[in-house]
Amino acid sequence: MGNEQSHLGGIEIEEKSVEVSDFWTHHSANITNSETTTNLSVLIGELFVDGPLWKTHTPLEKTSKHLMIYRHPCIVKYISSWHKSSKYYLAVEEIVPLSHVLASQSTLQICIGLHSVLKALCFLHAKALVSHNNVCTAAIYTTKDGSWKLGGMEYACKFSEMTCAFLKKSKSNRYNKAVDPNEDKHLQGNTRKDFIDIFAYSVLVCEVLKSKSDDDIPSLSSFRDLCKNDLQNIDVNARPKLSSLLEHEFFNHEFIVIHSFLIELPLKSDEEKAQFFHNLVDRLKAFNEVTIANQFGNLLLSRLVLLNKTAQEELLPYILCPKEGPEDCTGNIFTEDTFRKYLVPKLLEIFCVRDAQIRLLLLNHFKHFMQTFTKEELQSCILPELLVGVKDTNDHLVSVTLRTLADLVPILGASTVIGGKRAKLFNDGRPITHPGRRSRKNSKRHEPVPSASAEISSNPIIQTNQMIMNLPERPRPDGEEGETSTEEAEQSVEEDLDNWEDWDINEANPAVQDTVESSSIHTNSSGDSVASVYERNQDNNEANQEAVVATREILTNSISNARKKSLPDIAELDIKNQTSAEQHDEFDFFQDMEPVIETSSKYFIEENVLMENISKLNLSVTEDGNEDGWVDEEWE
Repeated sequence: MGNEQSHLGGIEIEEKSVEVSDFWTHHSANITNSETTTNLSVLIGELFVDGPLWKTHTPLEKTSKHLMIYRHPCIVKYISSWHKSSKYYLAVEEIVPLSHVLASQSTLQICIGLHSVLKALCFLHAKALVSHNNVCTAAIYTTKDGSWKLGGMEYACKFSEMTCAFLKKSKSNRYNKAVDPNEDKHLQGNTRKDFIDIFAYSVLVCEVLKSKSDDDIPSLSSFRDLCKNDLQNIDVNARPKLSSLLEHEFFNHEFIVIHSFLIELPLKSDEEKAQFFHNLVDRLKAFNEVTIANQFGNLLLSRLVLLNKTAQEELLPYILCPKEGPEDCTGNIFTEDTFRKYLVPKLLEIFCVRDAQIRLLLLNHFKHFMQTFTKEELQSCILPELLVGVKDTNDHLVSVTLRTLADLVPILGASTVIGGKRAKLFNDGRPITHPGRRSRKNSKRHEPVPSASAEISSNPIIQTNQMIMNLPERPRPDGEEGETSTEEAEQSVEEDLDNWEDWDINEANPAVQDTVESSSIHTNSSGDSVASVYERNQDNNEANQEAVVATREILTNSISNARKKSLPDIAELDIKNQTSAEQHDEFDFFQDMEPVIETSSKYFIEENVLMENISKLNLSVTEDGNEDGWVDEEWE
């Protein structure tokens, strides 16, 4: 059986036991390596057990041997076994005793569980020619997805090895209610060897379906009566075979049929698989999504389903894309809450599988279900696996992985996804907009221009104190981007040139000039009154007087401009002779900011000093007879 060398490397076994039976203790364990963590269960028993049946092998060693030989989807999966010191260890898939979860399971789950146990017994009887001899609740375990698995194989034996002596030795440790009272008699007078498991299975059905009714599943009562009456018939030959129970209406429920096909998928042909996956979505929609996710979640995401071409096209898009809301009409099966609770744990395991086709399938649908993962799951589980995919030699896998990483940037941030040192290398080159200034331009464009008299009458100069408090806005520095006062002035000129309606109005109303003149007179009188007010207060507030004088000059310029404005000549209205409007200079608010350049002081130099300096620089030049240069004769 096991030995020291078969010990699983990196296994960690919890000290607290899940269950304590007559021959072993049940512990949870896990195997951690560089890539994944695998959960499993470990059964620990003694190497030496007293009893007539355990002289050669202990109960746990026999269980380990039978689980290793008889493999079936409905039988507990064997992983490894070894002995250490005086203990024997058996590692199997992660399981929990049925007695721990039976009360919380629904009738449909119990129905599926009974169907699984029945198929396991049919396999043992028909294929292995083995009798289990201890079918009961204690011999059944459940996986994390709620599936029932048959275990407790310490009393199993071949039909050829079944004797009255063997049954007598094991009778004291077997489940008492599942033991046929007349099994010794039946064994001696009949050639059938399966009657022991048939009787025990009928007792199991009656116990788990005791308080259930037909309202949960059709034909439940009839199946329970069949097990109670026919399977426990005194005449062993009258008892039906277990394989015949598979045809009962209780096990032909649509949900049971789908579950059975998914479990037996490796045994099906390609044509059967294609036909099954073609209409599976419509069949699943007839059931509650929570029940589907709980019972079929792992089966629908199994390797055989993910790699099937028909399933990839007609099933998985509806499985891997959760509903966006209660009014989602896309036909997807699961909501985000159900998807997050039942399918996300399985997807986290699948992302660790280094299969290119499975990884591509997940990445193609990743953007639809990535919101169901928590930020921690994305960062600690998904992201490391995606970074591994970037380093692969498959170009298509790398490109799809990079697109998926781009989808993770808004969630995890670029620093987490890309890593390394980053800096702001790009700037926002869009022009700066000024909503306030643009709104002022729009208001000027749409509001009518008030007359000169209206401006003067509503001018705040008369209220001296208010004029002083409302100081002009500080001008912006030179070189600022955006709109400038020059742009506003050019805009106003263009608007005046395009304003043909105002010209027509002026021609149709020759009395406008009279109105302007009267407004000018009124303005003069108002200006005189304002001046008189400031003269009376001149001694009290000299600063106020200067402000009023400056403002009065502005008004005077505007009034003079208004006087100069006259009706256009008929020649000016002609498009050919149209003259461009000149913009009048307004008051320069920046005149105080102009730099003042003062000339340096001038010093007058007396004439005699100047002449003296010149004489100092007057160098005498003597005439040289050799001005013409050297002559060739001198060298001779």
